Order: sequence, then structure tokens, then C-alpha cells
Amino acid sequence: MTNYDDIRFYDDAEVQEALKNYVKHPMIKGLLQFTFPNVTFDKIEEKVLSCNSIRDFQTRIIYHTVQKVLSKSSEGLSYSGFDTLNKDESYLYISNHRDIVLDTSLLNCVLYEADLKMTASAIGDNLVQKPFLLALSKLNRNFLVKRGLGPREMLKSSQKLSEYIKELLLEEKRSVWMAQREGRTKDGNDHTQQGVLKMLAMAKADESLAEYFGKLKIVPVAISYEFDPTDVLKLPEILAKRMEQIYIKSANEDFKSILKGALGNKGRIHISAGKPITTEVLQEIEKKSGSVNEQLQRITAGIDKRIHRNYKLWPANYIAFDLLNNSSMFEDKYDSKQKRQFERRLTRRVDFKNALEVNSYLLMYANPVINQNNLHENQR
Repeated sequence: MTNYDDIRFYDDAEVQEALKNYVKHPMIKGLLQFTFPNVTFDKIEEKVLSCNSIRDFQTRIIYHTVQKVLSKSSEGLSYSGFDTLNKDESYLYISNHRDIVLDTSLLNCVLYEADLKMTASAIGDNLVQKPFLLALSKLNRNFLVKRGLGPREMLKSSQKLSEYIKELLLEEKRSVWMAQREGRTKDGNDHTQQGVLKMLAMAKADESLAEYFGKLKIVPVAISYEFDPTDVLKLPEILAKRMEQIYIKSANEDFKSILKGALGNKGRIHISAGKPITTEVLQEIEKKSGSVNEQLQRITAGIDKRIHRNYKLWPANYIAFDLLNNSSMFEDKYDSKQKRQFERRLTRRVDFKNALEVNSYLLMYANPVINQNNLHENQR
């Protein structure tokens, strides 16, 4: 796969050299000491250098890092739907996107525990500008999505990315993870960007969309955090968009979000896998659609429906909905203690003199409820 050297992750043969080069890097050393707090660094280094493949590194090191993060900053991770998937199959997991690093890390922990193939995962190259971050991402089987290109370069880059994903899934039989959109959902309103599916379709050659996407075996995944530790960090961008202003990220904004996302309180976390979208379902969409664009719209809507339906709603979501609407519609979904705790969280995080800020904060947590309600309304 040498055509993809500028975007691919490491081959297993490159793992040892990368580990030797970076095991003593201050940031990676800190991460390792966080993961194995009661072990001397000599022993940690020995453990790291015993890894001869990406799988070794992920299962012997990164799996334990994620477990440590969960024990320090959450009330546990649960999952559902993965028992219906086949351990010998590769799948294209498309999920909602809330946390820069954790979404894919947690999914891979679940896949490892469920004895399913772990993923190669897309990551924006803007997030791995530092050499140690790039090395760490390639050791975690991340491949690069290039950002900030001009229209012509973007088209070429998308074509290459599409062909690379096709090769991973169909030739190498490697599962792949992609977020449903570029960048995280900031306002809790999870929707798939049609452009993501358009990019995936670029490698279909002479096949119909239904035939090709059927082969990719798309599995919609809903990742649900009880609390978003980065909720306050997301507010300025949400407010700028609502005021129709241009938002410019600060220099270290993504890095702050990564740290806060990893170490901040998340409460409970649930990951739910939907059933793969079958060729039959896709052919049915094809029959009802007048154009490829309409097909893409319908497939996008189908992914959204599955993510919204499978999204695990927590008391905080229902409380936010009721506060936003000044209602008691969902009061059977939470108790008075949970409501007081959420209200305390709200008062600590937002300026109550700014109604738009209060409204935007509540919507972050209420939007998943609104999306599920809309599904039920549409089914009536």
C-alpha cells in the first residue's frame, strides 16, 4: 500500500523503530506512567518494547490506558448490539462524534472485548501536527484525513482516501471507523454529512451505490456520554454560529479539548451498534430515488435514524429537555436529586444573564431527546 505513504498508519514492521524513538518522549513517558502508576519506568519501557505489532501495542498498552481513563473519569462503559456482528467480518463503523480521541478509543476497547476486528480510524491531520502525536496516532492504526486544502487538492485527496478505505475494508479485511461528520458535534444534534458518504462512494468504480455500500457493511454506531466534560469549551463556537459570526479556534483549543475530554467527568458511557445496512435495504433506497444525490440523502437519513434510535438517553438529557421547555414531560426519567445536580452543573458553567448561552447549553443535552421524539412522531 505504498501509494498511501502520506496518509497510512504504520506497518507492523515499523512499530519497533517508532516505539524506540518515542518511548522516552516526555509526553509519551507521562502517558505511560499514568497508565502503569506503580511500575518503574525501566519495566514500562521493557513492556512497551516487547510490542512487535500494532495489535500488541493496542492490547498491551493502549487498552490499559483507556481503562485507566475510564476508572478516573467515568462511572463505567457499557455497550450493546455488538453481539450480532461476525468476528470474521470487517465493518465500516460510522458513529456520531463527540470526543476527539475517546470515541474511537472506546469503540476499539469494545471491539477487543467482544472479540471483533479492531478498526483503522480516520483522524484529521490538523490534530497530529507534532511528531510525537503523529507517531502515536500511527501506532494506534489511525490514517490521516487532510484538512485545509484547496478545491483541486481536496478532490484528489478525497479520491485517494476513498480508495484507501476500500482497500482496507475489501482487500485487507480490516474494519474502519469514521465520524459521521468533519469535526465533533458541538450542539448534541448528531447528523451525518452527505459529503462523508460522497467521499466513500468515489471508489465504487462501475458498481452501483447499493452494490458498493452493501459490500462495505456500514454499521451506524451511537456513542453516548452522560456528561460532556468539554461542554463549556464548545459553547463559544456554538454561540458564534447562532449569532452568524465566524469562529476562529485558539492556538491550543484542540489539545485542551483532548485533555479535558480524557480527564474530565463523563458519568456513564454507552456505545450501541446498529445492524449493518444491507444491500437489500440499499437497493430499496435505489428504487425509490431519482438520482445518486437523492440516494445519498436517503442513506444519510437512514444512518441518522439508526444513531438517534440507538442513542442511550441519560437523566441529564431528559432534565435539560424539561428545563428548556419549562415542562415536566419526562419527570418519570429522573429524580429530584439528579435534577438538583444538573442544575448545579448548569449554574457553574453558564452566565445566567445570557439567555442564549443558557439555551445553547441546555440544547447540547436536550437535542438527543428531541431527535428520538422526532423519530417517534414520524412513525405515527
